[in-house]
Amino acid sequence: MILSPSLLSADLADLTEELSALEKAGVQWLHLDVMDGAFVPNITFGPPLIGALRPKSRLFFDVHLMIEEPARYLKDFREAGANMLTVHVEADRHVRRTLAEIRALGMRAGLAVNPGTDIGFLRWLARDLDMLLLMSVNPGFSGQSFLPEIYDKLGAARVLLSKAKAKDVPIQVDGGVCPENVKELTKAGADILVSGSAFFGHSPYKTRLAVFSRAAEACPPRRAEEIARSWGCNQA
Repeated sequence: MILSPSLLSADLADLTEELSALEKAGVQWLHLDVMDGAFVPNITFGPPLIGALRPKSRLFFDVHLMIEEPARYLKDFREAGANMLTVHVEADRHVRRTLAEIRALGMRAGLAVNPGTDIGFLRWLARDLDMLLLMSVNPGFSGQSFLPEIYDKLGAARVLLSKAKAKDVPIQVDGGVCPENVKELTKAGADILVSGSAFFGHSPYKTRLAVFSRAAEACPPRRAEEIARSWGCNQA
């Protein structure tokens, strides 16, 4: 299991220290939620903040674009230092083209899906993406309750990816993730877990990371997880 702590739950007044503490704890990924107030009912940050953080960290910047028409900003996020861009299938009219452009810019391409969206699109898009993100809450705000139907959705996604000859595509789950559901999530098919307050609200981070890791030990790493671990932080 790869843990990608969500920046929105960190101490926003001292992000430099937070990034340093994550690295010292052994965390390798950082999840950055970009919201525009249109696709979701909240506004967060954009490329300027990511660009300011990039020189201060060797973490893998896992950037989740919860914005309308994300294709307009791909180059901006690449220049800011994103290692992976994840766009929503609901927010892009030409998602295959967008995924191809993300890859052409040298980033990993992720595709996210909201809880109420069917995942049948994987039959046609599975081989165009590097990671699938399943939202386990309705996006927009942290601290929401986990939606248990995600377990069935994880299993269905694994079947569709396999049928599309993309069984090694990693699956990320975002929303309401905590040590209490890590074991079941990893067994159901998750490789990467995003956690906000359930991680940042419990210091020291090294100890908290160990709690998440122990909860995932019942499920041996899949090839998909090993692939995701090989993605490095390619700073410009």
